[in-house]
Amino acid sequence: MTRLSLNGIEVDLEEGTTLLEAAQHLGIEIPTLCFHQGLSAYGACRLCVVELGDGRLVSACTYPVQEGLRVRTHSPRVLRARRMLIELLLSICPSSKRIQDLAAAHQVERVRFSVRDERCILCGLCVRMCAEQMMAHAIGFVNRGYRRRITTPFDLPSDVCRRCGGCLYICPVCELRCQGPEATSIVCGACVTPAPTCPPVYGDLACYMGAAGECGTCVREPRTPDPHSSDLRGRRESL
Repeated sequence: MTRLSLNGIEVDLEEGTTLLEAAQHLGIEIPTLCFHQGLSAYGACRLCVVELGDGRLVSACTYPVQEGLRVRTHSPRVLRARRMLIELLLSICPSSKRIQDLAAAHQVERVRFSVRDERCILCGLCVRMCAEQMMAHAIGFVNRGYRRRITTPFDLPSDVCRRCGGCLYICPVCELRCQGPEATSIVCGACVTPAPTCPPVYGDLACYMGAAGECGTCVREPRTPDPHSSDLRGRRESL
């Protein structure tokens, strides 16, 4: 067994367990996009980053537990990194409902990058689904850098593809946002509730509500109105 500290909680886990599995074992929710149980870990989206005791940020889905390791899953630095990554993902594919939901959950209200709207974030879920669950290997990555994409060999119709639809089923960007493909804004944010809960905040975590600020009401960026302000109370009363 391997002992480590996760958000100050001492836990013993089997060797080979990843930090993401360790967090799930304790009921700590870490956002993921390219991870799916039943498929190999890939670490492409980096949304599951956590902070180690030496200050490094690593992907929880691929990093194994180690003896004496100290891990913080929702430190201020980790939350800033996740919001930046969500901004980048939104700039690549603002039409994805899954990414818009992540933006709402992490209070991402703007995108500071040029919007490309490429309909693919290169998470690799479809490639791994085709290879590991469907045993077809009909699609894969080609090229590198900004030219990297997913296609069939030589861009020709695949003889091994069974048209099972597994790649579409698992794709996180195939489900369009509520406003459709012609939305007027990059960030939706419609799913954020204005009703404050305001539980006590203890370090990185806010008791049973999870990470401090995760609900979007008790801790926010300075530009966001105080949830106890008379203006916001008036908005709640009018609902």
